[in-house]
Amino acid sequence: MAIEYYDSVWDAIEDTPEEALNMRLRSELMARIAGRVREWDITQKEAAHRLGITQPRLNDLLNGQINKFSLDALVNLTGPANFHLELEIEDEKGVAA
Repeated sequence: MAIEYYDSVWDAIEDTPEEALNMRLRSELMARIAGRVREWDITQKEAAHRLGITQPRLNDLLNGQINKFSLDALVNLTGPANFHLELEIEDEKGVAA
């Protein structure tokens, strides 16, 4: 049996490269937003208010419940978390498009 190697855990567990990319993006955004919330050193109630979400929703984010957040929902949280988000797209040769 040959050993398979993957660039990320998402490549190993998702069915398609597109699904793996979506999960990689979501996990990165979740980690950054959760880290920012922890930096604020305020209560979850205050942090949820700052982000414009409910406290249970914030708890899901802080506990890494990735399947409860779409990429769109996480992108919408970057502004209130004081992040500037940019998109860079490359073709398969690594050339920016």
